[in-house]
Amino acid sequence: MLTVVAEDGQRRDGVSLLDDVVREGARRMLAAALEAEVDAYLAELASERDERGRRMVVRNGHAQPRRVVTGAGAIEVVAPRVNDKRVDPVTGQRRRFRSAILPPWCRKSPKVAEVLPLLYLHGLSSGDFVPALEQFLGSAAGLSAAAVTRLTSQWTDDYHAWRRRDLSSVDYVYVWADGIHVNVRLEQDKLCLLVIVGVRADGTKELVALADGYRESTGSWADLLRDCARRGMRAPVLAVGDGALGFWAALREVFPDTRQQRDWVHKTANVLAALPKSAHPGAKAALAEIWSAEDKTHAQLAARRFVDLYGAKFAKAVAKITDDLDILLTFYDYPAEHWVHLRTSNPIESTFATVRHRTRVTKGPGSRTAGLAMAFKLIEAAQDRWRAVNAPHLVALVRTGAVFVNGQLVERPEDTIAA
Repeated sequence: MLTVVAEDGQRRDGVSLLDDVVREGARRMLAAALEAEVDAYLAELASERDERGRRMVVRNGHAQPRRVVTGAGAIEVVAPRVNDKRVDPVTGQRRRFRSAILPPWCRKSPKVAEVLPLLYLHGLSSGDFVPALEQFLGSAAGLSAAAVTRLTSQWTDDYHAWRRRDLSSVDYVYVWADGIHVNVRLEQDKLCLLVIVGVRADGTKELVALADGYRESTGSWADLLRDCARRGMRAPVLAVGDGALGFWAALREVFPDTRQQRDWVHKTANVLAALPKSAHPGAKAALAEIWSAEDKTHAQLAARRFVDLYGAKFAKAVAKITDDLDILLTFYDYPAEHWVHLRTSNPIESTFATVRHRTRVTKGPGSRTAGLAMAFKLIEAAQDRWRAVNAPHLVALVRTGAVFVNGQLVERPEDTIAA
């Protein structure tokens, strides 16, 4: 399915047999990696079935050929496609498979610094890096085992320097928090990454904090937040996350003025877990009427309808909504353009979705520090492609205390002063 061509699309006379062999090696490695990636994705979701018992995620042929430039020259690749029929319960949009190896926008092989963490995640030990990179990049120049070791050691230095950076000059107006479990070459428990991503006053997203700890532990999250506060971090206006996190008690201790918004994706999953499968389609639709309502009043009416529909038979499931309704609807007090960002912790989930599906424990234990450094480098690479929130100019207004009712600006701070 792959055709090797020269960099200008023509096969030139005098191209050495060695060059052909190198390109063929790159071709084989990329083809096998793409097929294995899709196989792993399908296996992970094999249990996802529709009402008629049919698989929701299946292969769907191959995409149109495209040329990708690597250190071995340009190769024409035909990537496998996936038909994912699942629907995101919050956005209502179809889920889509995105290759971590060859994203849709990719036309050039990534830098060595970005390839190494991915190879690590795919299960290669450090001794395997050199031959793998030689095939992928077309050259082993500068890729001795010692050079690779120095480069991976640099991850740790970069991570520690980042953890010490001054935060007093940065203003994070919104933050998302989550605890992500990944299998990262450890002989003991899975590494749990405590992650905070923020929105700066200009609307851009940025990794704020990353540490290891326990997802449900108030102490773990308090240590992380106190460290941010010591380095000058200002209290965010709003924090978004799953209700099961120890983050919330820690937030009340360190930044008591920050408002809370519960993640609707996690909340929907928790409610459905307390209902029989036969009730899931109707319950999903009823919950969607709450979080997608045009304003807070209509959302509250939709919540009451949910109680009427399911309260008599499934009180436990209904209580998961009624007990948290106020902090599930906090997002209505902010610009309507930001609602899609504030209803879920998707910026963290989407960044780690590929890592979660494809990580595995490999031979030989690794340190937690190495695992954190590797995760930091992966996020650092992904961060360059994060998009700003919608209507970024409104973020600064939120920080100044502007009042929004049902998503519309009704009062600026200067209006109050003038009155």
